[in-house]
Amino acid sequence: MKKQVCILVITLLLLSCGQKQNDLKTFDPAFVHTVYFWLKDPESIQDRAAIEVSLKKFIQNSKYAKTKFVGTPPKATRDVVDDSFTYALVLTFSSAEEQENYQNEEAHLIFIEESQDLWDKVLVYDSMSMTQ
Repeated sequence: MKKQVCILVITLLLLSCGQKQNDLKTFDPAFVHTVYFWLKDPESIQDRAAIEVSLKKFIQNSKYAKTKFVGTPPKATRDVVDDSFTYALVLTFSSAEEQENYQNEEAHLIFIEESQDLWDKVLVYDSMSMTQ
């Protein structure tokens, strides 16, 4: 029973933290910033709740990010799919300059301060549109 309640809490937190339908309309392919997080203790309900609250606060307060998506990995069914991360964050920006501004914005810096002790590893993949 306790495990079911914990799963329910995590599910509700994830649903409240992910992509909103209105954000889909603002996807800007000019600059895509993808961040993968590996938590030190991915089984910890408290750690997951803490980073999810911090992520939600961050994406609500970012002045520069357009698309704001937070997700978790589905179970990989192919060898080429890496499902070892705990959370993925995908943000889009209208330009590389906007992404640079985001790096120093208060919401981003607060998120890092609040959550950095929770993760073991972070990988960032930035990409720019080929059509510009």
